[in-house]
Amino acid sequence: MTTYTLPNLPYAYNAIEPIIDETTMKIHHTKHHQTYVDKLNAALASAPTDIQNKDLKLLLADLKVVPEAIRGAVQNHGGGHLNHSLFWELLAPTSAPQQISGEIKTQIDTTFGSFDKFKEQFSAAANNRFGSGWAWLVKTKVGKLEIINTANQDSPLMQGKKPLLGLDVWEHAYYLKYQNKRAEYVENFFKIINWKKVNELLAAK
Repeated sequence: MTTYTLPNLPYAYNAIEPIIDETTMKIHHTKHHQTYVDKLNAALASAPTDIQNKDLKLLLADLKVVPEAIRGAVQNHGGGHLNHSLFWELLAPTSAPQQISGEIKTQIDTTFGSFDKFKEQFSAAANNRFGSGWAWLVKTKVGKLEIINTANQDSPLMQGKKPLLGLDVWEHAYYLKYQNKRAEYVENFFKIINWKKVNELLAAK
């Protein structure tokens, strides 16, 4: 059986301050993400061997192959694990801010008209996600960029779309610092995006 583990952060817990505070990062990573990992492993423990050993991305892309008794748990906790594993890599320490560049800049300008228009649409997707969920920049099966949002821990993979950039808008991601001011959190997110990672995801097959 594949046993999933909590990935290490590629930076210190305080590396994103003041945009995201150290306490939030630590709780988000060691408590919330760890819970998704633990509950995913628990759910898969009762699954057939072929399901236990199948790549998690493939399971989320084709949930109907997962036994119905654990399908919801795999969707929620598997999605939570994959979403967060990507999210940590999409954040850049505030000591090394990045400017958008490369192919992702070209494609964003072509698709949305400008970075400012992209930012406006992405922010709307994040702010208008009712309750808990995520905002995403994804690549569709035909290679087109698209902005979507998803509920809870649902992954774009469930829609056949590849996530390139994701923002967690669950309250646990921002509430200690921003309280109910989700829009401020969303605005500040653009200051800490790891565009190098987004370009790598765009280029990957």
